[in-house]
Amino acid sequence: MIKIITDSTSDIDLEYAKQLNIDIIPLKVIINGKEYRDRIDLQPDQFYDLLVNSDTLPTTSQPSPQDFLNFYEKAKEQQDSVIVITLSSIISGTYQSANIAKDLAEYDDIYIIDSLGTTQMQRLIVLKAVALRKEQKSAKDIYTILEEYKHRVRLYAFVDTLEYLYKGGRLSRTAATAGTLLKFKPIIGFQEGKLEVFAKARGTQKATNKIIELIQQDGEVDLQEPICIGYNGSTDGLDKFENTLKDALHFDNALHGVIGPVIGTHAGPGARLITYVRKKEV
Repeated sequence: MIKIITDSTSDIDLEYAKQLNIDIIPLKVIINGKEYRDRIDLQPDQFYDLLVNSDTLPTTSQPSPQDFLNFYEKAKEQQDSVIVITLSSIISGTYQSANIAKDLAEYDDIYIIDSLGTTQMQRLIVLKAVALRKEQKSAKDIYTILEEYKHRVRLYAFVDTLEYLYKGGRLSRTAATAGTLLKFKPIIGFQEGKLEVFAKARGTQKATNKIIELIQQDGEVDLQEPICIGYNGSTDGLDKFENTLKDALHFDNALHGVIGPVIGTHAGPGARLITYVRKKEV
């Protein structure tokens, strides 16, 4: 049997995880001295209320190697294969914890994938792993396919401010100043695991158009793969954002996902994102 494990920054809630038959290892959020397990003790809607009303910026912490080891030892006992998909190793030590635990478990049938992203980007890689497991691929084959696939997964988002990303240490002050100008929405995304500011635009509509431009410059969207629209905080204007993208990129259906507490700590409220897979170059 193949066990698929991811961390809570994939923003897959526990009910959905049960449907997918995967396990989630939570990161933690510390708000005003109190520790919460992401999406277990703290749901996104509660979190954004706390974030807005908190005097200090919440902090986050990665799972320990022991958190992964508990799963690995059980898999070893049952002789199951394990696929692990973590958020980008550049922005968190979660991938490192997963690898330390593999050494401690002394079990070779564990394949650990650095997603090079997070939130709905990571979710698409998890969904691909689940689909490949259904096709009865071996764990080694799933690992090989995902290692290629992850380089084609894209995420573009706009946020209201880069202040949270700067304070949380995910962006330099130089990069963060892009978002301080009046009504400018910074457009961010990942480039080989690193969070980058790609552009800035004044207002939501221009920011959405800029995202479309960036996607079109990057190559063709693979419409055979899922597309996900993500958000945090309020859903005001989300339909307009999604419909503009659908018209320009010619897709019909999209998954939806709310950005959870850990990523929300760094993004702040008011983010909108699209995640998709770029078509394979022939």
